[in-house]
Amino acid sequence: MEANQPTKVTVQAVIQAPIEKVWRYWTEPGHITKWNQASEDWHAPRAENNLRAGGTFLTRMEAKDGSMGFDFGGVYDVVNQHEVISYTIEDGRRVDITFVDQGNETKIIQTFDAENANPVELQQAGWQAIMDNFKAYTEHN
Repeated sequence: MEANQPTKVTVQAVIQAPIEKVWRYWTEPGHITKWNQASEDWHAPRAENNLRAGGTFLTRMEAKDGSMGFDFGGVYDVVNQHEVISYTIEDGRRVDITFVDQGNETKIIQTFDAENANPVELQQAGWQAIMDNFKAYTEHN
């Protein structure tokens, strides 16, 4: 691997729900705001999603105590319904998400380019925590 190539990090989960529900909960703003946080002291008060190649998305992430927050957004590169979503985050990093239909369950595999400000292990733990929140929310709603 060349020195200028970003480190790829993968998180995944098997969701006990059919692909149609998983896709809907992953992509609809009303659901995104319910699961898209890495810990209980954070939340996502707002989400926008234009789910198509060339479309944009934005999720507002904030600490519940109001001490900090940021916008997480980017542009979709590939959207194949019930199969693949790829996008480029505003800072230029890539994210690829594969949805694997397994009947009454769906496997999600998400690979992202690590950033340089935080240790890779911390980034992987944060993205996995969000994935685990998605799993819990989808399976219980």
